[in-house]
Amino acid sequence: MYNSKVQLCLLDLFTTLRLSIPQKRWRRAFFGICSSRIMVSFAKDVIAKRKDQLRSAFFRSPSYTILDINSNGDVSSDCFKVDNKDLIEIIKEKNPDLLRQQGGVQAVAAALKTDVENGILGDAEDVASRHNVFGSNTYPKQPPKSLFHFVWEAFKDTIILILLGCALLSLGFGIRENGWKDGWYDGGSIIIAVFIIVGVSAFSNFRQSKQFKKLSSISDNIPIDVIRSGRRSQISIFDIVVGDIVCLKIGDQIPADGLFLDGHSLQVDESSMTGESDHIEVDGNRNPFLISGAKVADGYGRMLVTSVGMNTAWGEMMSSINRDNNERTPLQERLDKLTLSIGKVGLAVAFLVLIVLLVRYFTGNTEDENGNQEFNGSRTKINDVINAVVSIISDAVTIVVVAIPEGLPLTVTLTLAYSMKRMMVDQAMVRKLMACETMGSATTICTDKTGTLTMNQMTVTEFWLGQDAITDYASPTISSVIIDLLHQGAGLNSTGAVYKPHSGTLPEFFGSPTEKAILSWAVLKLKMDIEELKKTCTILQVEAFNSDKKRSGLLMKKNGERLIHTHWKGAAEMILAMCSRFYDRNGSLKFMGENEMKKFELIIQNMAANSLRCIAFAQKETSIEELFNYREDGKIHEKLSEEGLILLGLVGLKDPCRPGVKNAVEDCRDAGVQIKMITGDNIFTARAIAIECGILKPNQVADNGEVVEGVEFRNYTQEQRMERVDKICVMARSSPFDKLLMVQCLKQKGHVVAVTGDGTNDAPALKEADIGLSMGIQGTEVAKESSDIVILDDNFASVVTVLRWGRCVYNNIQKFIQFQLTVNVAALVINFVAAISAGEVPLTAVQLLWVNLIMDTLGALALATERPTKELIEKPPVGRTEPLITNVMWRNLMAQALYQISVLLTLQFRGETIFSVDQKVNDTLIFNTFVLCQVFNEFNSRKLEKKNVFKGIHKNKLFIGIVGLTIILQVVIVEFLKRFADTERLDWSEWCVCIGLAAISWPIGWVVKWIPVPEQPFLSFFQVAGLSKQIE
Repeated sequence: MYNSKVQLCLLDLFTTLRLSIPQKRWRRAFFGICSSRIMVSFAKDVIAKRKDQLRSAFFRSPSYTILDINSNGDVSSDCFKVDNKDLIEIIKEKNPDLLRQQGGVQAVAAALKTDVENGILGDAEDVASRHNVFGSNTYPKQPPKSLFHFVWEAFKDTIILILLGCALLSLGFGIRENGWKDGWYDGGSIIIAVFIIVGVSAFSNFRQSKQFKKLSSISDNIPIDVIRSGRRSQISIFDIVVGDIVCLKIGDQIPADGLFLDGHSLQVDESSMTGESDHIEVDGNRNPFLISGAKVADGYGRMLVTSVGMNTAWGEMMSSINRDNNERTPLQERLDKLTLSIGKVGLAVAFLVLIVLLVRYFTGNTEDENGNQEFNGSRTKINDVINAVVSIISDAVTIVVVAIPEGLPLTVTLTLAYSMKRMMVDQAMVRKLMACETMGSATTICTDKTGTLTMNQMTVTEFWLGQDAITDYASPTISSVIIDLLHQGAGLNSTGAVYKPHSGTLPEFFGSPTEKAILSWAVLKLKMDIEELKKTCTILQVEAFNSDKKRSGLLMKKNGERLIHTHWKGAAEMILAMCSRFYDRNGSLKFMGENEMKKFELIIQNMAANSLRCIAFAQKETSIEELFNYREDGKIHEKLSEEGLILLGLVGLKDPCRPGVKNAVEDCRDAGVQIKMITGDNIFTARAIAIECGILKPNQVADNGEVVEGVEFRNYTQEQRMERVDKICVMARSSPFDKLLMVQCLKQKGHVVAVTGDGTNDAPALKEADIGLSMGIQGTEVAKESSDIVILDDNFASVVTVLRWGRCVYNNIQKFIQFQLTVNVAALVINFVAAISAGEVPLTAVQLLWVNLIMDTLGALALATERPTKELIEKPPVGRTEPLITNVMWRNLMAQALYQISVLLTLQFRGETIFSVDQKVNDTLIFNTFVLCQVFNEFNSRKLEKKNVFKGIHKNKLFIGIVGLTIILQVVIVEFLKRFADTERLDWSEWCVCIGLAAISWPIGWVVKWIPVPEQPFLSFFQVAGLSKQIE
């Protein structure tokens, strides 16, 4: 065989002589490979003949090299000994037969080159190869809406289409009458103005759409616990690859399709995928299948990822979902009704103006620029008649454009987008838009303790063995039996993990803060070796911790022994109630009588009074013959024993309060918002933390009803709960049901309730609350999905920041409503009165469109981007029924509107006489004064009640920039766009007159704020066709 190969290689050698240098190099490489293979074949033949003599010698000094050259540089699926299609089908079909054909879970892991204990290598090359072969854990999303889409949507507005139609007719008639050079101005200027308004509005909406899309992608980026190279770490859900080992716990979202490796009591909720509400039990025998998108309902475990991204049912479903944010908030709906109501009034005024102008035109009561009668019956050209009618219709339609406050919805969008962006910087991610505005109305905040009021950095500071406080862990008087049992209770009855990077370096701890603190204490103080412990013990059954039971337990046995150990760990007083005996420090077993029980209770109370979380360890031994009752699947079906336990010890965990939390609580009090702390800790720890945070005062009486336990609150009658719920400041030893019950009671009493939560069982309370606030660090994915806002740093101070922003959103919208309604009222009255009395409107279509741009888009940008101020947090919360337009706003806008109407009508009827100018200059004075009045009134609108409207203005550079831009553009329009805007140049004295008249709005705004307003809503005095209801 090898003779033929030799011949082939020699033939290639001769051929090589005729090739180029690069080709010769490749030939040499090929020749080297062939030679190596020949030597391998030769060696095999020799070994077969002289097996005994040459085997060891040959392999001791190998004389060959095998090269594997991949010409295209891609990673082939051959390096993984399993077909991707088979992996996909196993999970999608939940096919156990196909899984058995692959050799089971362990065989699939081996085929994917995954170590079931240490995971994949996880280096860049390994991850890249898995991406290439199996794909990434992403799915294609619906393409975002383009700028053209928003432009097209803006042009669908009926009013805009009518205005464009009139402009095109005016353009056509103008060009026909006066030629291209002069005939395009009237119609063309309207078209240009419309396009500017549409463009600015569309660009604003496009920009906010991109902002919402960006925030949505951030909320989708879920951190996942994986094991790579023996180390547990967190990575993005998008970085998961096939072969990864994922650690799952209660509340987690399953990030990809996979197979169950190991774990205990694992149950998943697949309702998001299958619609089935029942929880599915997952184990290694009957149902090892885990599908992406499902949630872990109970227990914990590890899974092997087998399919990612579009190869999962979740990926296919998510890629087909259009996730455009079309959510309408309650405030937006109220503003839509307000816009509709004002639009009806504007439409009625515009219709009257249209009728009056048409009647005056056709009855010969109008004159042209030269003083000639415009309509002379049959002597008037048909083109002149049509042109005049089109001009009248344009004026009427423009009045409608100005009258309809289209900027209101835009303002809400701008305000929400701006506040969402700023809140992200302030560690709050908004998931539901309505929460931004609702938070401003919050009257009560129900907050967790751990991680929200405290730093969530726990350390064991006290350890009691029997009734002795242990400070010297090196003392030989602590029994080795007790130490072994504590190792088992702390190391095995835990969802945390310990990782030792290198010999001699400090170990790393993973898990919840409580688990990390206990594991750290066990390893560093009790010298626990977690790896050795796991090798010598076998876990038989686990009862996972949840916030209802406030404890976790397990059944285990040491290898080679016939004793079964039941271990419990949890809330100290609950574990203590399950014990009848205890160990002292010498390992002696003592009976726990009534006196001993009271002593232990006193120890727990003293630790709690020092703000320590108290955790107890207990255990019980049972013979294997006494306990075991097997089912066919080999599982123990008996519950873990909860009676007759032996107390092993007590530990106290210190979790210091967050810096600044006391000031944040004081800020809430100043804002009229009540803080209620709801915690799972015992009543003594809860009271101590509440005093430390400022929720309770040190001199408050302990039994006056301000501090209760969850069971006590639960057992009240409905009448008692409703009577006492306002008084309660702290609820200790509470369950998620108690939290839900309190939220329901508070809402029934008319409170706007915000609730913080981090656990899966907090989901009902988060959904029930007006604003659900989940924790970004400790919160489960179930809690986050049930919430409206995610507090990224788990800090209560960030909750107060959200409160400030909520009030800021509401306040900014009110500012803009006041500003825009002032313009609406003034423009409508001026045009209506002028049309009725003089037969013409003083403001042309282009001028009114410019005013519309100022008040809609530029005004919205200027007033919607104000930052929260301290004065906002000093005001009481806005009630559910308080009208959107308050009496203060009516007072301010009516004063400004009446002043503008008076000035502009005076200019309309007496301006030519007073200033000795012609009609064209007088019309320009009216237009210029009207616009400048809006500029000055923008300053007045910054503060609804405060008299100093300039306070903090230097901090809002956008406001200053927009005001400056408006003034510059106004100068350009008046001085340089004569034909476009139908204006005349003004001299310095005329500019000073306009500025002076507009500036008077400042002292007027200052004076009217001294006028008190009644508490009863202004519109309740009138019955305006249901308008008051629409606005309220």
